[in-house]
Amino acid sequence: MMAAVILVRSYPVAGVHAESKIDELEARIKAAKEEKDETQARIKANKEEINTLSDTATSLKGALNDLNGELTDVSNNLEELDDAITDKNAEIAQMELDLEEAIQIENDQYEAMKIRIKYMYEDQSYDLMETLFGSANFSDFLNRSSYFESLAAYDRKKLEEFKHTREVVEEAKALLEEEKADLDELHELTVEEQNRVMQLVNRTSNSLTNYENEIAETEREMEENEAMLAEQQANITALQKELEEERRLSELANRSAWRDISQVSFAEDDRYLLANLIYCEAGNQPYEGQVAVGAVVINRVLSSVFPDTVTGVIYQNKQFSPVASGRLALALARNDATAACYSAADAAMSGTTTVGNCLFFRTPIEGLTGIQIGGHIFY
Repeated sequence: MMAAVILVRSYPVAGVHAESKIDELEARIKAAKEEKDETQARIKANKEEINTLSDTATSLKGALNDLNGELTDVSNNLEELDDAITDKNAEIAQMELDLEEAIQIENDQYEAMKIRIKYMYEDQSYDLMETLFGSANFSDFLNRSSYFESLAAYDRKKLEEFKHTREVVEEAKALLEEEKADLDELHELTVEEQNRVMQLVNRTSNSLTNYENEIAETEREMEENEAMLAEQQANITALQKELEEERRLSELANRSAWRDISQVSFAEDDRYLLANLIYCEAGNQPYEGQVAVGAVVINRVLSSVFPDTVTGVIYQNKQFSPVASGRLALALARNDATAACYSAADAAMSGTTTVGNCLFFRTPIEGLTGIQIGGHIFY
């Protein structure tokens, strides 16, 4: 029996586990730092892309402002041309009225002249020759002859004047129509320019919107990467703390000088205390797990780095949660320990262990390896 106990006690489970756990944690920290570096590289790339996109967007905003200014100028020019064309149409309309009036005056003069000539030469009651030769004297003859010549010259002069006026009006109208044609052509070109600039404004505005959307998307991606970086840093911090704790436990185990179970003197109430602690920690676990919890307590009693009594180990500050929560005190008051818990306490106090020299146990967590029995990991 003693040989079996010594064989089980000599199995260095805790030390082997500690080294493998340290290696595992160091590997996980290294991988986590590599992931962190990759995330930081992505964030840097995000920032560079945002800067590039922002520079382009700024240039587009400047170009858009210039185009809007140009569009405003073209629109103003177009408005002025519209006004000029309206005025020119009014001038042409007035000139057409003036031309109609000039033509009418010319025609009226021509008709009046024809009537006078017809009256002088065709009316039998009016004989030009008789009028001339009926003169009282030569001087009267010349006066009458001069009168008829003056009348004819006046008619011709007025007809030429009205004809000239009509021609001037026609030329002015033609010039106005030519100017209007030039204005129409300039108006058409300005409309084309307005459409061209408007298309440029629309394209530039669309490009600016696309770049702003890309910036927003990249910023969102960067925020996700920054959140991921924070999580990765928190994970690294947690792993580093776990590594420090594992190293502490490893050093603790390495510093331990182990006594033999035969060197331990148990107090009268140790069995009662240990059985109820086993009940609080592993009352719902298989018997092997109950023995394991008892073995951890006895391993600490045997280790030189823990108190050398069952009471000292169990009530050591912040070691067993049922002590801090008051559950152990309640169990002791009612003696909640089952027969199996008492049997497990007896086995542990006799030197039996199902977890070698393990000094700790807890519920499983990711990355924690050791000897799992039921719902506990022993290490």
